[in-house]
Amino acid sequence: MQLYCNSLTEYKRLATLEVKVGDLLIGNFNPIRIQTMTTTDTMDTAATVAQSIRCIEAGAELVRITAPSKKEAENLLHIKNELRRQGYHTPLVADIHFTPNAAEIAARIVEKVRINPGNYIDKKKFETLEYTDAEYLEEIDRIRERFTPLVNICKEYGTAMRIGTNHGSLSDRIMSRYGDTPMGMVESAMEFLRIAEDLHYRNIVLSMKASNPQVMVQAYRLLVQTMQQELGHCYPLHLGVTEAGDGEDGRIKSAIGIGTLLEDGVGDTIRVSLTEDPEFELPVCRDIVKRYTNRQPEQPASSSPIGTLPYSPYAYKRRESSAADNIGDKQVPVVVADYQGNTHLQPSDLNAIGYTYDEPSDKWNIADAAADYIYCGAQTPSFALPGTLQVVVDATHWQTLADKQAAVPYFDASTYLDAIAAGQTAQKNFVAVACNNLDTTAVNALLTQLQHPDIARATVLTPYATGHNAMASIRRFFILLAENQLTVPVIIHSISQHATADEHLIHHATEAGALLLDGFGDGLWLSNHGPAQQATLNNIAFGILQATRTRISKTEYISCPSCGRTLFDLQETTARIRAVTHHLKGVKIAIMGCIVNGPGEMADADFGYVGSGVGKITLYRGKEIVKRGLNSDVAVDELINLIRENGMWVEKN
Repeated sequence: MQLYCNSLTEYKRLATLEVKVGDLLIGNFNPIRIQTMTTTDTMDTAATVAQSIRCIEAGAELVRITAPSKKEAENLLHIKNELRRQGYHTPLVADIHFTPNAAEIAARIVEKVRINPGNYIDKKKFETLEYTDAEYLEEIDRIRERFTPLVNICKEYGTAMRIGTNHGSLSDRIMSRYGDTPMGMVESAMEFLRIAEDLHYRNIVLSMKASNPQVMVQAYRLLVQTMQQELGHCYPLHLGVTEAGDGEDGRIKSAIGIGTLLEDGVGDTIRVSLTEDPEFELPVCRDIVKRYTNRQPEQPASSSPIGTLPYSPYAYKRRESSAADNIGDKQVPVVVADYQGNTHLQPSDLNAIGYTYDEPSDKWNIADAAADYIYCGAQTPSFALPGTLQVVVDATHWQTLADKQAAVPYFDASTYLDAIAAGQTAQKNFVAVACNNLDTTAVNALLTQLQHPDIARATVLTPYATGHNAMASIRRFFILLAENQLTVPVIIHSISQHATADEHLIHHATEAGALLLDGFGDGLWLSNHGPAQQATLNNIAFGILQATRTRISKTEYISCPSCGRTLFDLQETTARIRAVTHHLKGVKIAIMGCIVNGPGEMADADFGYVGSGVGKITLYRGKEIVKRGLNSDVAVDELINLIRENGMWVEKN
């Protein structure tokens, strides 16, 4: 199997062509560039210039501006001239969807144009089309005829291009042959790329965006593999999770998708798409990218080479594992809350992880996002815990307990081997494995012991690693388990050594999320160095599981970041919809500013709320229009009625 990156065990940037965007160089081992997109009306020159300046001063190295028609494309000249007059020379990117003539105007003005091959020439009507091979080739010839003028203009003016495929806005033609798949996304871009190559134009960046990080990551990996096999070289890649949403969830989803690829050296420029003012996207971009700035090589976790890769990085399949109580097999991943530093634990301390004690009734109220295990180190709680929460304590402390059924012991590999020899293990044992160096006597002896079914059935592994190579080291351990044909359940222990809450979030989402997207892990255990933040860590853990689609515990919002096409206040509307629907566990709601980011982009949402005119909303059930042209002041209530009519509404507790 040809890989999508240089190494699965150590960080190495993928070699890509160098693209010039104004004076900015992208790809070819240049720094990973960060960018954003304005949300103002492109015809409002002053507002767009002012917002662009705020973005540039927040760190944007490129600024993208929508140009939905010829008049907006023409106004880019006034925006550019005013920015240059004020001393700002950051390259501008025109965002084009349905209008080739607007792209051809913009390409003469700005430094880069972005086209979406799913709707640049083809139309999307959600029709099932049938083509013979000859008819399909005729459609490619039609694309060549319409696309060639833009390529020639870009060559003449030195303009760069992004061919930006979006999951869900694939053309009906691509959908009919490939389906709504990562491979369909790749082929959609490759059709345009092949034409550009024939015309000897290579100043191109590519993107494969989706609101689902799993789809997004698979599409980029397939794109790299396809370019390597077909062209013998790779174009620079623009990474992003489209319609990630806002707040913590949007940041988690973005870090998972973007970080998973950057961990393997794939990606040359990034944009974090949040339903917030665009300047707030840049600090998140910086937190993601700085993990890979001036990164020094680290020793791989194992000196033994990987033979046949025991999983496919191009299609999700959860690792097969045996069950140890409520961990592993086909059960949802568990969450371990880290209370090691908490002394004199009280019932109220568990509020942070989803458990609220009601003293009058002597009962616990349990939230959907409630942790399954609590690690207490060298102490045990002095009060009765809710029945769904189990205690994990250090093995040395467990040995002192009169009732050894009251807690799960936590060993390291060496002490677990000693306990096995002495017959001093429990029915279920957590075993920490340090993965920075897997070529140790203890690791090899543990793998040998786990070949015994009785020992394997009583073991839950909790691998961890530190340093820049942590994710790759834990992934190497999962591969080692597969090579030894071991199906012992595994809880990923992600340890952040960073200084700020934002950095902790990026760290956990990137490293744990990357492993979960590859199908690894039967649970999450997040720890930070420094003061305990149980509520934050619990939210991040469940957010990571939600974003990787491995455990659904809340409503999911697919919300576009707004732009000059948006037809209502996206941030205010998202907040209103979230306020009345946040309790609908597992329901996916898309909130889109316009038809460009409408039924296609919300590819796997259950319901859609889409701007269709100034103050007008169209509601969708899946990709089907249900109510058209609603006034925005009643549209949220109508969305609730639609959810209720489809049997997915529940009242708040």
